Amino acid sequence: MATAAKRPRVEGASGGGDNPVPAFLNWCRTVGLELSPKVSVSREGTVSGYGMVALEDVQRGELLFVVPRAVLLSQNTSTIRGLLEKEHGALQSQSGWVPLLLALLYEYLAEDSPWRCYFALWPDLGSLQHPMFWSEEERKQLLQGTGVPEAVGKDLASISHEYGTIVLPFLEAHPDIFPLQAQSLELYHQLVAMVMAYSFQEPLEEEEDDKEPNPPMMVPAADILNHVANHNANLEYSPEYLRMVATQPIPRGQEIFNTYGQMANWQLVHMYGFAEPYPGNTDDTADIQMTTVRAAALQGATTEAERHLVCERWDFLCRLEMVGEEGAFVIGREEVLTEEELSATLKVLCMPAKEFRELKEQDGWEEDDGEEDSLTLTNKTIPQLKASWKTLLRNSALLTLQAYATDLKSDQELLRNKETRAKLNWREEQALQVRYGQKRILHQLLELTSS
Repeated sequence: MATAAKRPRVEGASGGGDNPVPAFLNWCRTVGLELSPKVSVSREGTVSGYGMVALEDVQRGELLFVVPRAVLLSQNTSTIRGLLEKEHGALQSQSGWVPLLLALLYEYLAEDSPWRCYFALWPDLGSLQHPMFWSEEERKQLLQGTGVPEAVGKDLASISHEYGTIVLPFLEAHPDIFPLQAQSLELYHQLVAMVMAYSFQEPLEEEEDDKEPNPPMMVPAADILNHVANHNANLEYSPEYLRMVATQPIPRGQEIFNTYGQMANWQLVHMYGFAEPYPGNTDDTADIQMTTVRAAALQGATTEAERHLVCERWDFLCRLEMVGEEGAFVIGREEVLTEEELSATLKVLCMPAKEFRELKEQDGWEEDDGEEDSLTLTNKTIPQLKASWKTLLRNSALLTLQAYATDLKSDQELLRNKETRAKLNWREEQALQVRYGQKRILHQLLELTSS
C-alpha cells in the first residue's frame, strides 16, 4: 500500500509567503462567498489555529458571512460527482460518509481543485490531535474511564473495515481518476478526522423526520469558526445560501464562535481533539454505564436468590428497552439527561419483590402519579428520592469512579499546580480537562445521594 500522501503545493494557493489567508479571501470573492467587513480570518486572538475575529462591534442578528451552496464541498458538488452518483450503490456504508470522503480524497490531491485555496487553511493533516492518532497506551493512560478509548476503538475498526471493503476496491477500479498516493489508509484516517471535526450536516425539516439524515458536507468559512458552549454565532440554512448570523452582541476584538452542538468534553476530545477548560463547558456530562448500575445492584444482593432476582429485573428492563449492554445513563451538571431510562431502572431494581412480580405479570406499568415518578432527576430533586434509589445511584457512581486511573484529588492538584501543569503537553492537558469535569459531576452526585 502506498504511504500517506502530502497534497502537492499549488502555486498561488498561499498568496505569497506562508500566509494562505489572502488567497483564501480572494477565492471567497471569486466564488461569491461574502464576508462582512466587520470580521477577519486570523490566527491572532483565537483559541486555536485559524478563527474569525470581530473587527468592529457586531450586533445580535447581524450577518457575518454568506456561503452559496455551489461553494460547498460535497459528493454533489465535487468534480467527480458524476462518478459518485453512478457508483452510489457500491458506496453505501454504515457511516454514510464514503462519498464525501472520496470527493475529499480526489479534490485534496488534485492540483487544479477549485477548493485548493480552501484546503490551504486546513490544519496540517499530520498534526491532528484526535485520540485516534494517539497510541493505544496513551489513550489508556490519559483517558481511561472517560469512554473515549472505547469510542476510538470502535472508530478505528469501522474505518479499517470501510476502507478495506469499499474505498480501496473503488480506488483500484478507477486508476485514471485517483493517483496511486490516494491508496493510503493513513490519509483516509486523516480525512475521516477532518469530516468528523469540520463537516456540517444540514438538519431535516420537521416533515422530513422519517427520512435518512442528510449526508455531511464541508462548508468553507463556517468551518473556520471555533467552538464553545456559550457561542455567539449560528449557521442558518436556506435553499440558495448558508448564513452565519450573530446570536448575541460581539464586541470588537472578540472571537466569533459557532457551536458544534451540546457536547460533553469527552465528545469534543473524541471528535475534535480538544476540550473546553473547566468550568467553561456547561454541556459537560459524565456517563454511568448501564451495566455498572446492574453491577451495583448485584453488589447489594446478599443471597443467590437476590442475585437471581436482580438479573430477572434487568432482563425485564431490557425487554422494555430501558437499558442495554452498551448503553449509558448521562449525568449533566444540573440534571440527568437520560431521565426516563434512569428513573425506570432505579424503580424496577429497587421495588419490593411482590410489586415487581405484579409489574412483570402486566408486562409494564401504566403511567401513575407516584411521588418518585413525578420528580425530574435534577440536583434539587435527587436528594428527595427514596433511600434505596439513592443508595443504588451512589454505589453506581462509586463504581464508575473506580474505572479512572487517577482520582479527583490528584487531578485537582494538577490543575492548581501551575509549575507542573505548564509541563503538560496538549494531549495531557485536554485529557485532564475531560477527566476532571466528569469526576466533578460524579462527586456532586455522591453528595446529592449521601443524605
